[in-house]
Amino acid sequence: MRTWALILGCAGLAGAQPARPAPVALQPLTVTAARAPQPAAQVPFSLVSISGQQLRAAPTATLDGALRGVPGFSLFRRSDSLTANPTAQGVSLRGLGPSGASRSLVLLDGVPLNDPFGGWVTWSKVPRESLAGAELVRGGGATAWGNAALGGVVQLLTAPSVGSLIDYQRSGRFTATGGDFSTHSAELTIVQAAGRGLLQLSGRDFATDGFSLVAPEDRGPVDIAAGSKHRWLSARWTQPVGEQATLTVTGRTFREKRGNGTAYQRNSSDEDFGSVALTAESGKNFSWTALAYAQDQSFSSTFGAVNATRTTETPASDQFAVPATALGAAWTGVWSHPGEARTSAGLDLRRVRGETREHFLFNAGAFARERIAGGTQEFAGLFALHERALAPDWRLTLGARLDAWSETGGHRRETDRSSAAVLRDDHYADRDGREFSPSAGLVWTPAKEWRLRAAAQQAFRRPTLNELYRPFRVGNVITEANAALDTEHVTSVELGADHTRGALAIGFAAFWNELRNAVANVTIARGPGTFPIVGFVPAGGTGRQRLNLDRLRVRGLELSAEWRATRALTLNAACLYNGATVQRSALAPALAGKRLAQVPRHSAALGAEWRAGKLTLTPRVRVIGRQFEDDENQLILGTVAIADLGASYMLGRGELFLTIENLGDARIETGRSADGLVTTGTPRLALAGFRTAW
Repeated sequence: MRTWALILGCAGLAGAQPARPAPVALQPLTVTAARAPQPAAQVPFSLVSISGQQLRAAPTATLDGALRGVPGFSLFRRSDSLTANPTAQGVSLRGLGPSGASRSLVLLDGVPLNDPFGGWVTWSKVPRESLAGAELVRGGGATAWGNAALGGVVQLLTAPSVGSLIDYQRSGRFTATGGDFSTHSAELTIVQAAGRGLLQLSGRDFATDGFSLVAPEDRGPVDIAAGSKHRWLSARWTQPVGEQATLTVTGRTFREKRGNGTAYQRNSSDEDFGSVALTAESGKNFSWTALAYAQDQSFSSTFGAVNATRTTETPASDQFAVPATALGAAWTGVWSHPGEARTSAGLDLRRVRGETREHFLFNAGAFARERIAGGTQEFAGLFALHERALAPDWRLTLGARLDAWSETGGHRRETDRSSAAVLRDDHYADRDGREFSPSAGLVWTPAKEWRLRAAAQQAFRRPTLNELYRPFRVGNVITEANAALDTEHVTSVELGADHTRGALAIGFAAFWNELRNAVANVTIARGPGTFPIVGFVPAGGTGRQRLNLDRLRVRGLELSAEWRATRALTLNAACLYNGATVQRSALAPALAGKRLAQVPRHSAALGAEWRAGKLTLTPRVRVIGRQFEDDENQLILGTVAIADLGASYMLGRGELFLTIENLGDARIETGRSADGLVTTGTPRLALAGFRTAW
């Protein structure tokens, strides 16, 4: 409370100052696809840009929930970060990556947010109120960003921008929210001039009692609400250096604790982060950015096994520490050439080290075994992208990237806790490799109203340390790690068209992805019994192992439309057809022809914005088609339609707002086990709050 009292006091002082000049409107640019600013109309890959105002107005409690308005965006499961375990918050774009590890790269101002150990994304560490916007590049961006961008790139951008110092002599934003399930939050950002530079301080405090994750018909005495709380503080100092350069220093600290639906199952996350960036211009035709960052974090989690009547819970594992670090550096240069040609090129380095430390095999009131497993991964990449006009209506983009990776120090040691006897002491051979990632794109503008585009790329992803070295158990599902996993590779092709006539804008895209050596959790045993690789599997349980599937095919169609019917009313709609199937698997031939787990064949979203004086309404309906929980397509999650409603009322410099998520209290099935247990997502959730800016 002292921290927030101090922050609110500073906000009051800042709010008493004269208002800043209105910012100058700029042409729409995107920075994600080419790792450098470029007009959005010149990007050949599928690009969705969402403004900060749109993210704040979205009728949802979470940032990832706001991004779900784009049908091609989803997390590993249907639940969002309000209640999902962090290990299930990996991003899937167009169904290419339905796993907790993510096959898409998530960035915050150019720095990876993906967990160094497991690849998942902790969305609650990202500011929502102070975001300038988000950019989603589906099926592209791997040439610029390398490993982990196999399915695309999601970049979140904070405000103010580096080049806007003069417009932000003193400003701020404050939001307070409260509502159902004792949910409450406060988020504050203060921007203050500091000499020639700028100091930005941000913080957030959030807590909710949550709700039960188990469907009512399956719920038992052990099931409790999945509450959570988190807080973070961030500071950023931006300072001109000379006449043509700007230095930015950023620091962030984050703490989170979550309950996972029973008394025993809980997790916590801690992170400290720092970065330094230098941006400079050398004349009119060359600019560059250098970045270095360091991330230190720890994660802990407990898992339990519950009996069939859900009356008792037995500890299954205690992952008491997962220390992980990430160190990275990057340099990007941009050259402008005559004839509106442009080249961006650079290099990047990333080193991650992580280890899981856990107790398992609960017996006679105590854990009998201890496991320590992990290793180190290093990546180094060089890339270049060149854009030029072939003719007045044609624009070509060519790119190439070369990466080198290595994995060292892989280990897995298991001991008996009572006798200290070493039961397993594996040290895996060091591995390394080289990867080439080319891309090409073509944009044709035959008329002012039309834009046609074609794009293709090859990309790769190394399995995470978690996939390589850490087995885990959730309930009665036991999954074994695999240190021999191969690198994933994808070839992606996309054709698209955009048409704008007056107040109507329509978009179309067809995409095709061939994913080779895809890492999947493959069922290899059914309990009860003791089996090779996975060991003992209880009755009703399954044993799985992470294996490479020879080939997956993910192909589909996207349609989108926006119509500004009147000055007060805007309608938008988008839908996605996604055929994601296993084509071939020598290690699991029975999976050939099966649909990819956690990928619905159909999804859609319909939204609107209606303004009447000071009142604004933003309704939204999302439809998620039927999908499968498991690799064998035996466990079905049914189709669901979810209606959300947002409303805001301007009040001086601020606004009152109301968000009702899942307005109709629809049943959102998020999981189904082999013994029939169903878990569900967010029920009706109403939140009200006040937001102001100065």
